[in-house]
Amino acid sequence: MDIKVSKEDVASKILAYLNRSISLEQIVDWAEDMICEAEYDEKDFELIKDILGHLGLADVKEFGLSWDDCYNYLSRLGYQVKVTVH
Repeated sequence: MDIKVSKEDVASKILAYLNRSISLEQIVDWAEDMICEAEYDEKDFELIKDILGHLGLADVKEFGLSWDDCYNYLSRLGYQVKVTVH
């Protein structure tokens, strides 16, 4: 399987989770799959690997996935997070 994961891919999944387009179980499964099967952009390898590792553990009670976690991950990925409500 030739899957390459970029910072944009990780950010997109986090946003999908925050917008309730995917469940916690789905983001955890995706992260676990990407850890096992994907290649990462070389220049962002450590960052992507670290965030995927945390996302893959988000279904463990001691870890979880809070708004602050998502905010921090998106910031580390180079995004400025701003909430708007419609």
